[in-house]
Amino acid sequence: MNKFGRKSWQIALICFTLGLISCKQEVKEQAVAKYAVMKISANAEKEVMTSYSAAIEGKQDIEIYPQVSGYIERLCVSEGEKVRQGQILFVIDQVPYKAALETAIANVKVAEASLATAELTYNSTKALFEKKVVSDFNLQTSRNSYLTAQAQLAQAKAEEVNARNNLSYTEVKSPSDGVVGMLPYRKGALVSPSIPQPLTTVSDNSEMYVYFSMTENQLLALARQYGTIDQAIKEMPEIQLQLNDQTLYADKGRIESISGVVDKTTGTVGVRAVFPNETHLLHSGFSGNVLVPSTYKNCIIIPQGATVQLQDKIITYKVVDGKATSTLIQVAGVDDGREYIVLDGLKEGDEIVSEGAGMLREGTQVK
Repeated sequence: MNKFGRKSWQIALICFTLGLISCKQEVKEQAVAKYAVMKISANAEKEVMTSYSAAIEGKQDIEIYPQVSGYIERLCVSEGEKVRQGQILFVIDQVPYKAALETAIANVKVAEASLATAELTYNSTKALFEKKVVSDFNLQTSRNSYLTAQAQLAQAKAEEVNARNNLSYTEVKSPSDGVVGMLPYRKGALVSPSIPQPLTTVSDNSEMYVYFSMTENQLLALARQYGTIDQAIKEMPEIQLQLNDQTLYADKGRIESISGVVDKTTGTVGVRAVFPNETHLLHSGFSGNVLVPSTYKNCIIIPQGATVQLQDKIITYKVVDGKATSTLIQVAGVDDGREYIVLDGLKEGDEIVSEGAGMLREGTQVK
């Protein structure tokens, strides 16, 4: 290679090296530019709406079973009908129970007559005994007959009461106000107290109970926010109900009770809320979501994209001297799926990487 050619090759090599360095620097600058940062500031107030899957039931769902056996003689209601307490729902064949009552009444009269005869005999024997006409044995025998007649009358009266009750049970009445459920048995069906399926269910849906579950962490967060669980129940704001068609129920409800026992299988506690149901839109068996608000004041809010979860720990990356520095933080047990409420680990004025924290490593250069 001549002198001119060697010089040209050296110039080309230098240019290539400079170009490579320039490309690397450009790539590096582009990589650094990918990370967005944010400066921490405390918001005045933050309300987080947490959604819980819920089951809706009537305030009182009463299964109606017959107390006597017999054929259904008459259905007095239809499915979905509103009924009042004491209203007749079914009538069971009354003929055998009327006959049993008449027999019981007749037995009472027979027992009353027997008692009257036994009383006369006892009084007469007592008078004769005083005159020493009859022995003490005769007196005690007549007295025992009198006591037996008293017992037989009491038994006959008890049987009459039982017969009257059985006759009254042939009219199956609603134990409360509510709405009639399904009617699996029709006129002519033979029913008894041991039937596998109730005659119907009367649901008191003037108010509806909505049942859902909270995790142990959510319960702890609630207790810390309000001081105690009892205080939380008293002070918590009203909650909303999202129905299965994604619409919000018009009336708000309130949390009425929280179970004191954590289910070991699921790690959750049962919660019961109550909602008014004046329009009777809600029915037993509905499902939906309960939306529970949690309000935090003077709190620090960061996007969940600014964090990385490692088992039960959550870390974020502070920007310190232009480098990413991992920082362990503590967050509230409730969140909206987009942001975290930071309870500890950050302070106002800190700067963190707000996006793509999962791609960072300790000491990564960040603008």
